[in-house]
Amino acid sequence: MNALPGTGPAPPGPLSVELTGSGPLLSRARPHRPDGAHTVLVEPLVVGVCRSDLKEIAGRRPGPSQFGHELVGVVARSSTPRLPVGARVCLDPNVPVLRGTGFARAMWVGGDDEPLARALPLAPAGVPERRLVFAEPLACAAHCLTMAGRHLGRAGLRGAAMCVLGAGTAGVLISRLAEAAGAGVSLVNRDADRLAFLSARRMLPGAGGMRLAEAPSGGHDVVVVATSFVLPELLTHALRLVRPGGLVMLYGGTAAGDRLPGLDCDLDRVRRGELVAAARWRGRPVRVGGSYGTTPADFALALRALAGAPDGLGVERLITAEVALPELPGLLRRMAAERCFGKVLARP
Repeated sequence: MNALPGTGPAPPGPLSVELTGSGPLLSRARPHRPDGAHTVLVEPLVVGVCRSDLKEIAGRRPGPSQFGHELVGVVARSSTPRLPVGARVCLDPNVPVLRGTGFARAMWVGGDDEPLARALPLAPAGVPERRLVFAEPLACAAHCLTMAGRHLGRAGLRGAAMCVLGAGTAGVLISRLAEAAGAGVSLVNRDADRLAFLSARRMLPGAGGMRLAEAPSGGHDVVVVATSFVLPELLTHALRLVRPGGLVMLYGGTAAGDRLPGLDCDLDRVRRGELVAAARWRGRPVRVGGSYGTTPADFALALRALAGAPDGLGVERLITAEVALPELPGLLRRMAAERCFGKVLARP
């Protein structure tokens, strides 16, 4: 995918991308410094575009805004010694602090000392920014695998037969991390072109990828629904792919009241509550489990994986475009309207 044409260098001063009723727009308003016991000013170095950003642009994401949360930045000002000036940090958007968007030259973060330190985990030295920008989505992948093991009643997933349904960034990261943990992983997608993209970038798991229509039924201990939304058609396929008594993990988006006819399970409650429900599907027993958010342990695991030799799970091979901040609003509109592959980065 090619970046949109540039709009020329931005003038000095504050610059950010804000969501409005007309979509993402550039703003030169000075970022608002929040109230709180402590405040930290972060200058983003690189910010990744997440599918949740695109959902917000399209008006299809319930809950609090997380717009512009995949970032690596440098602390420019700080009132807490736990986050010294000059430190490189990532962002955990699931920690309750006050913050602006990472799609900006400067982002204030405010709150008490302990939540601030958890919200801005220190980045390991020597790891490239283009790799560290995957810390938050990789932490979400790590949490999904942790919860899958918990729902199965086991300490890990080594030796488990896993199918990841959805070959977007989330599905790829879950696959890579699960394979590194010793699971046997298949990556399944509705269309072949995304699998071809991943194959060309050497990002398919060892068991390879296959189209959803060709995936064999009933052979997996765990099936993760890692698509943007847990749509009825996709959940039906996941229930077909899992073995009797196996686990279907809800990772993609759900909305209040979501159900699948014939499956006695409140999907949104299970996902957001990280519950596991025993149910039956077409006469077979099945478990349905949820994964939602991250913990500090997930971020620590993700940062260790990204710092690992030789290339931190190869995540940089997923990057397809890097753009300057003035180009970002148009590119976001385009990405929200079109089918795009890989990870796009913005450099404020």
